[in-house]
Amino acid sequence: MSGPEWKNKLYYGDNLDILRKHIPDNSVDLIYLDPPFNSKATYNILFKEPSGELSQAQIAAFEDTWQWGEESRLAFAEIVANAPAGVVEMMKAFRSFIHDNAMMAYLTMMCIRLFELRRVLKDTGAIYLHCDPTASHYLKIVMDTIFGADNFMNEIVWRRSTPTGGKVKSMMFPRDHDILFFYKKSEIPTYRNIYLDYSADYKKNFFTHDDGDGRKYALQTVGDYSKESIEEFRKRGRIYVTKTGKLRLKQYLDESKGIIADDVWTEIRNVRQHDTQQMHEKQYLGYPTQKPEALLERIIEASTNKGDLVLDPFCGCGTALVAAQRLNRRWIGIDITHLAISTMKWRLETLFGIVAKKDYDVLGEPTDLEGAKELARQDRYQFQWWAVSLVGGQPYGDKKKGADTGIDGFVYFMDERDKPKKAIVQVKSGGVSVNHVRDLIGVVQREKAEMGLFITLEAPTKPMETEAISQDFYQSPLGKAYPKIQILTIEELVKSKKPDIPPWISPFETPVSASKNRGRSIKMF
Repeated sequence: MSGPEWKNKLYYGDNLDILRKHIPDNSVDLIYLDPPFNSKATYNILFKEPSGELSQAQIAAFEDTWQWGEESRLAFAEIVANAPAGVVEMMKAFRSFIHDNAMMAYLTMMCIRLFELRRVLKDTGAIYLHCDPTASHYLKIVMDTIFGADNFMNEIVWRRSTPTGGKVKSMMFPRDHDILFFYKKSEIPTYRNIYLDYSADYKKNFFTHDDGDGRKYALQTVGDYSKESIEEFRKRGRIYVTKTGKLRLKQYLDESKGIIADDVWTEIRNVRQHDTQQMHEKQYLGYPTQKPEALLERIIEASTNKGDLVLDPFCGCGTALVAAQRLNRRWIGIDITHLAISTMKWRLETLFGIVAKKDYDVLGEPTDLEGAKELARQDRYQFQWWAVSLVGGQPYGDKKKGADTGIDGFVYFMDERDKPKKAIVQVKSGGVSVNHVRDLIGVVQREKAEMGLFITLEAPTKPMETEAISQDFYQSPLGKAYPKIQILTIEELVKSKKPDIPPWISPFETPVSASKNRGRSIKMF
């Protein structure tokens, strides 16, 4: 999986199936995974509903995977049948005292995936498992059993934010850290020290000397150096003689690498906490568990070389892929929702100008009409979310529960300063008629939306087209008129047709930040 023909890869689907079918043994240099698990079921939420509530569409995408049921029972049976004895005994012990619940489902689904991740990791590779206190104690045992306790390298504590003084009372010590378990596979992995800048106090108190030219230096003992080395230092003007005649080596501040980063990381802030010193600004996408790029850059810089292959099997909004791309590493990302895939495609194009299918492969998504029909047959909810992404929208609501609001998604745009506007999106995977267009018109009026987009898998009828054309145009303050109701077929969209709407706001931007983009189009795909 290398060479000049290599293209980075983004997979839609269950990472267990993709690992087994597409990722060869001993092919990956670094694995980073941040698997979703949260007792409040927020999971990998990429954005919120217009009301500010968490996206029920996304919660629905995850809840079936992490509840004890038929899928987890089958996975447990497969572990018992095929895994080494130590792994089987560990999982049997877990089940005897955890019982059949969401935590046991989580550990079962993680165990079978970690087993595959060990297979694809090179002997010289490293894996970082990111978790919180919800399950870290269990996951450490799973990692010790699968990778071997002797291959444990570090338990890294990442302090997510710095105190702000906002919390004045708590029933316990406030929780403000995550855990990263760092393991090797077998051989000594690639590793380079990460150096951090000295603190201001350390510089002031330690680098107290200068040569009169402003260059600060500290004095170090020379006991570890040979006479030849000391003489060479003397020729270079690096030896300082104390009043008592002792020799000291000058350590210049501007030549010092800094202090080696240890296993407690406190200087990398959460992306939600404003940090003007952070290397890459405006990272936050409204994604509660989003990790800062600096965190992933540290991991990748420490454990890979340029050109190495990085794998993130739960890539969510894609921070690991962004960091790998920025640091000239190859990458593979996997996620089980089209929402995440759409986010990553948008983010990679926005940050690096790289486009799906041309600059990297996207596998598992429909690429033609037949593929779209197959997705609709398999899972019409994923089909709806994928279809909404084709027009640059964000999905709305949980169609598995509750009444149908007539809204499958929104596309936001801003063609007037500080006034976000929207188009309602409806998606139909079955038979369609003129009544469906009339229903959309009613929803647009009810929601006081500017436009409506009707996406259909089947070809529209003539009455549908006539009904859509009969509606007034939306007149943009920028001077252009847009059809108020537009019908777009899936076949047209997979051939790169786009809706005729004003300049877009990505669903991952806020209306305030997007207002700065007024007058220019923001491409998502």
